[in-house]
Amino acid sequence: MPVMVLFLAAAVVLSDQLIKIAVVQFLKPVGSVTAIPGLLDLVYVENTGAAFGLFADQRWVFIALTIIFVIVLIAVLFRLKITSKIYFTSMFLILGGAVGNLIDRIFNGFVVDYLQLSFFPPVCNLADYCVVIGVVLMLIYVLFFTDFFDGEKKRKKNEKKAEASHE
Repeated sequence: MPVMVLFLAAAVVLSDQLIKIAVVQFLKPVGSVTAIPGLLDLVYVENTGAAFGLFADQRWVFIALTIIFVIVLIAVLFRLKITSKIYFTSMFLILGGAVGNLIDRIFNGFVVDYLQLSFFPPVCNLADYCVVIGVVLMLIYVLFFTDFFDGEKKRKKNEKKAEASHE
């Protein structure tokens, strides 16, 4: 399943990059276009920061942190023997989104953003939404499908059992 996650992450990266190529070619010259009145505008933005333009002009910091993050995620993906579809879905979305924006930072020095929803004003892109949805899915997985918060209780219970068996 980890190989499938990498394949799906690559599909996210490819989709993200193809959309960004089209955005640069067709949207950059006009700046913005209303796609769905009152809901969605396509707006060309060169984002040198992180989400919502935070920490602008920290290109190499973002590149280094993203590379480390992606390596750690891939190591976790192959090391942990998790079989949950929610976990795998969150991983391919996070990895694909992170790498999609990483490519922009490396080759352009900025991330191409283009989606602006009327109820969520920051301009984002497919990769951003993939990361956000992936993180939300990962939180759901950790909170509801693991014993993450019960781990300390179980550890103490197992220690007590071990002590009792030695007596």
